[in-house]
Amino acid sequence: MHLRPHRLIGTALVACVPAIGMLLAFGQGAGASTAAASPSAAAAAAARTAIEHLSIGQHGADHRVAGHASRVKGLTQVQSTNWSGYADTGSSFSKVTASWTEPTGVSSGRRTTSLAAFWVGIDGYSSSTVEQDGTLIESYEGTVYYYDWWEIYPENDVQVVDNVSPGDHITSTVTRSGDSYTLSVTDSTHTADSFSTTQTYAGAADSSAEWIAEAPSGSSGVEPLTDFGSVSFSGASTTEGSTTGTISSFTDDEITMITSSGATEATPSSLNSSGNAFSVTWDRS
Repeated sequence: MHLRPHRLIGTALVACVPAIGMLLAFGQGAGASTAAASPSAAAAAAARTAIEHLSIGQHGADHRVAGHASRVKGLTQVQSTNWSGYADTGSSFSKVTASWTEPTGVSSGRRTTSLAAFWVGIDGYSSSTVEQDGTLIESYEGTVYYYDWWEIYPENDVQVVDNVSPGDHITSTVTRSGDSYTLSVTDSTHTADSFSTTQTYAGAADSSAEWIAEAPSGSSGVEPLTDFGSVSFSGASTTEGSTTGTISSFTDDEITMITSSGATEATPSSLNSSGNAFSVTWDRS
């Protein structure tokens, strides 16, 4: 599974790169849960297998979409075929964090697999590296599954760590110290589903910070986006150099997800007055 951002359309085309890497690797704690009854072990295993070769967030040239950006109060508004949310750009980012309540995914039926990923990260918006973590919803054969994960791309595959549940309070954080990255997802509702890992990677650009809801991709392109209703990111902050601030403290882009035909797929709200919270609303798959 890759989480890789597709082309963003702004005043000029933004070249974006991977935002969750190549193959999905499941740790010992990998699991799944549903909004209703638990599936059989065989069904859960099949659901995990179905997402092993996804690419989430790939920015390929074949995913460009027509559009334009407008300037509103210094904010650049752009469009993407797989991202919705906000990205800050600059240099030497060393921390990004936000919290959200895991939304409830709506089953897309037995014949359609759909997905939705929620994450924070450093890099991926305008670089070929990414360090990120968050949660993933998968609707597979009529059942909805929820996971948490992390990745440093291209150093390793996506690591799915455990299951989470709809309604859980999630805090996702990536922190850099030199070439060391600590990636953590804290589930304060079910603390056993939390994780923290520290990885070393010397090739990162550290040139952006993101707060994103995303439609993952498969071999044939962007997958249907699971209907998640809406998700609200709060307490969003980042550190660039020696300065820590909210999303609006830095050069920020507002990203609307659209389909390849230009229809709105997921819409970010404006930032709150503090510049540290917003929501993303599902519009269509």
